[in-house]
Amino acid sequence: MTLAFAIFASFPAHLTAQASKVKRKVVISVQPDYPYILRNAHFEGQVKLEATVQPSGNVTKVDIKGGNPMLSQYAQQAVLRWKYAAGPAQTLEEVVFTFNSNSADTK
Repeated sequence: MTLAFAIFASFPAHLTAQASKVKRKVVISVQPDYPYILRNAHFEGQVKLEATVQPSGNVTKVDIKGGNPMLSQYAQQAVLRWKYAAGPAQTLEEVVFTFNSNSADTK
C-alpha cells in the first residue's frame, strides 16, 4: 500500500488529472456539408474523429479515426469550426457523425 502511494505521489498532479475522461461541452457546432451528389448516390455511414481542443476551447486539429473516406473530409472540416467550453488543459474529444440520405447527425 505504501509503495502504491509513493508511486502515485511521484507523478505531477496535471498528469493524473488528464487521465480521467471528461467530455467538454460544445459551445458552437457546425454540421458537415453533405453534397447532393453523395447523398443522392447513397454514400452513407459513420465518421469517427478525434478533435484536439486547446484550453481556450478552440479546435486546432482533427484526426480521422474511421469511416467512409468520401465523407470524412466534410466531417473534419466541420469540426475544425467547432468551439468548446474553456478548460484547464488541452483535451482530445471524440466526435461521431452519422451520414444518411435523410440527414447528417452527430453524437
